Amino acid sequence: MSLVVRKAHPLDAGKAGAILTQAVRDHRWMPEIHTEAENISFCGQLIENGLVWVADDGHVRGFLAREEAYIHALYVARGARGHGIGTRLLAQAQAECARLELYTFVANTGARRFYGRHGFREVERSDGARNDEGLPDIFLTWEAETHGG
Repeated sequence: MSLVVRKAHPLDAGKAGAILTQAVRDHRWMPEIHTEAENISFCGQLIENGLVWVADDGHVRGFLAREEAYIHALYVARGARGHGIGTRLLAQAQAECARLELYTFVANTGARRFYGRHGFREVERSDGARNDEGLPDIFLTWEAETHGG
């Protein structure tokens, strides 16, 4: 089955929550402040609000949660990373929005490279006082190229 990006449905919450939990565990620098059950509930709420798209090839391989221009989350399952799934999810969001914004952690060098390759620019850094993890973060934005005539 080929990979499709589709709106998430309620039964995707478990897989999305598990992907989120595994990603936190894979980043040793990130504190694990939520249980997997809490992550599943969080993903379920995002899905219920219509904010989540999943990459699905018969199994959910990644998800993106977006509210208008703001990307809440973009995670790809372990074993599926490095195969263009994050790019596919982000491209779908970029096709729907002329501007996107998000925060990523300073320590998340992989995410910083990924977003840089996709045209995101750093706007601001903070000491982490505004996020639950208490980690320094970076606010990034992307704007579609416009061609005037």
